[in-house]
Amino acid sequence: METRNVELPFSFRHLTMAGALRSAMQRAPQKIAFTHRGRRRTYAELVDRMNRVTAALLAGQRAGEHAAIIAPNSIEYMEIVFGASQAGMPLATINPRLTPAEMVAICDDAEARVLFTTSDLAAALADSSFGTVRQVIVIGPDFEGWLERARPTAGSLLIPEWSVFTIPYTSGTTGKPKGVLVSQRSRALTAFAMAMEYGCFGPDDRFLAIAPMCHGAGMLFALGPVLAGGHCEILEKFDPEEVLRRLGDGAMTGFFGVPTHFHALMSLEPALLERCRPCTLRAVISNAAPLPQPMKEKLVAYFGEGLLHETYGSTEAGIVTNLRPADQLRKRNCVGQPFPATEVEIRRDDGSLCAVDEVGELFSASPYLFNGYWNKPEATTEAWRDGWVTVGDLARRDADGHVYIVDRKKDMVISGGVNIYPREIEDVLLQHPGVAEVAVVGIPDEKWGEKLKAFIVARAGAELAADDILRFCEGRISGMKTPKVVAFIGRIPRNANGKVLKTALRGGD
Repeated sequence: METRNVELPFSFRHLTMAGALRSAMQRAPQKIAFTHRGRRRTYAELVDRMNRVTAALLAGQRAGEHAAIIAPNSIEYMEIVFGASQAGMPLATINPRLTPAEMVAICDDAEARVLFTTSDLAAALADSSFGTVRQVIVIGPDFEGWLERARPTAGSLLIPEWSVFTIPYTSGTTGKPKGVLVSQRSRALTAFAMAMEYGCFGPDDRFLAIAPMCHGAGMLFALGPVLAGGHCEILEKFDPEEVLRRLGDGAMTGFFGVPTHFHALMSLEPALLERCRPCTLRAVISNAAPLPQPMKEKLVAYFGEGLLHETYGSTEAGIVTNLRPADQLRKRNCVGQPFPATEVEIRRDDGSLCAVDEVGELFSASPYLFNGYWNKPEATTEAWRDGWVTVGDLARRDADGHVYIVDRKKDMVISGGVNIYPREIEDVLLQHPGVAEVAVVGIPDEKWGEKLKAFIVARAGAELAADDILRFCEGRISGMKTPKVVAFIGRIPRNANGKVLKTALRGGD
């Protein structure tokens, strides 16, 4: 793709997160933007505190330096995110569930100069030796005093829209986590596109934010409602009963969850589910992992038709596709069509385009793409192809243009020269009434090169044997796709972000 240096027109204005928030504030300064634990923050208060965070940061640091935050969801988390972005200080968003050693390693990798955290995490990190952090600010009285001493100025720093907004770190299932450089433009445009796609982000909407803000999606679905001028209620941790009650009595019009959240919600007592059935929702959004077809059917039956969206994307590419409500039960195991302003291609190894229903590697191009990996030029080069991005997912596209994620390229198994995609087998096994969780991997085999092994977590009270699983596969998947080994385990190993550690399962063979 040819690129040219173009002089910006005199009327050009950078699209930044702080500017988008300030515009939303001017519509209704005294409107409530965020609530959390009964506390409220109006748009005017939010902008004032954003300005104070910016001023306080620039009083001790230089624009362009990095900061980090390790904390659960809160209003203060959002204030720090907006304030750091306005100061031109990219913020590394670190999972508070990591070990102290992992947190320190990411802070040092990100070259963070300032760390925002909570009192309990600060205590856990007290004996740690940071290589780059010069100042630790504890959210609470320490943070409030730091803000009180700040002296915001009338002028604001010019921050280019392509500058880095946040640096979320990938989950590191196959190696050390990588810092993903996400631009201001990417996140602002994504928020506005979400408003168009999901229909639950507007001045009259109320959104429940339950996913961790340290993740790309958790951050997005807390930012979106406020940039659209609506209201966002923050939960700092997921509790299925509390979520259901807030959906039932909080007049919520939308919420976002991951399949684990939905599984927990649908496992609640039927009487509670019926008593707290929401009636004001306009959208229910799933992302971050495949949503099994049986669960989709349960969600549609419970929440009603015309609400459920399944979104596919990555931290690097942003939202790539979305399966809209009308197609949830019509297009099985599908992730939908390209997100607004997004192009998708399915390519063969030689770069040519795949035919209809042919499996290949998924590439996307959009205004939402990341700026590369922090300090990892080789990994950035591997992800980019002439303006298109790939994260190694294998997919196919049907005649209607709908996309189906087949598997991760690194998880594909080659047995007897045949490509086998474990996700397809996992989707089948999850239909067994006694199976709660499953992960399928390839293990070495002298004859076939690799053979399939299924790790299964049985539902409470279910008595399963390997023969039960193999009989269930008959007529549902071919013999070559049927696992040759079945192991029952107490839990599927996952990393701190909830992704299955298939490398650990292979290592235990």
